[in-house]
Amino acid sequence: MTRCPHCNCRDIGKIGTQQFYCWGCFVEFSVTGESVKMFQVEEDGSLISLDRLADAGDLSIGM
Repeated sequence: MTRCPHCNCRDIGKIGTQQFYCWGCFVEFSVTGESVKMFQVEEDGSLISLDRLADAGDLSIGM
């Protein structure tokens, strides 16, 4: 993974096995085969799925 799937930024870091963090949009994402799951990191460190936020109509990523 060389770019963030959310903002296309190259400033990403590996935080676990197939888990990455984007310093451009502050999104954590995991890659499993062809599937990518993205998460917003909350202030307390918990992860909220961006799929859930899209369903709720709130896609603010803390920018």
